[in-house]
Amino acid sequence: MNTLLTTLYRDVACGTGAVLITLLLGLSFVQSTSVPPGMHAHSFVAVQSPHAWFGQPEPAVLVD
Repeated sequence: MNTLLTTLYRDVACGTGAVLITLLLGLSFVQSTSVPPGMHAHSFVAVQSPHAWFGQPEPAVLVD
């Protein structure tokens, strides 16, 4: 039984470490790619016209 508990504790500790490392790497990636290189986060504002959100601004025409 001692071997089972030791293995279980080791697996839980390794799994917890892997999750923490993955979260830290993911957060650092999101933070580093949030703005273009050379820009500061507070000075960048993306503006896009509403028609670009949903594709073409006019309806498609079907031709036989």
